[in-house]
Amino acid sequence: QVQLVESGGGLVQAGGSLRLSCAASGRTFSSYSMGWFRQAPGKEREFVAAINWSGGLENYADSVKGRFTISRENAKNTVYLQMNNLKPEDTAVYYCATNPARTPSTMVADYDYWGQGTQVTVSS
Repeated sequence: QVQLVESGGGLVQAGGSLRLSCAASGRTFSSYSMGWFRQAPGKEREFVAAINWSGGLENYADSVKGRFTISRENAKNTVYLQMNNLKPEDTAVYYCATNPARTPSTMVADYDYWGQGTQVTVSS
């Protein structure tokens, strides 16, 4: 199975930026899509962004479109989430996950392997 480790979270002021990384080990990422999700205390896990590992297709939640960018470095088996103009409502634990389908999905149920998450806190 695939092991995923997120990093790059932290505490930032509103309007600041962070870049999250998701390093994968185990099975190859070829033909697998990757997604970023987030979960705040007392709320359900929600979709943030997804990308086709081999095809470059991208999908974003409306709440982050124009501010966040998902990208990948296949040679390093790593997926990134560049987060700009952060807002307090972005505060959550951010998770990366694998999707066996080629097309990036917005649905939590379509993802099979998950990382442990990295905390992002945005202060006003």
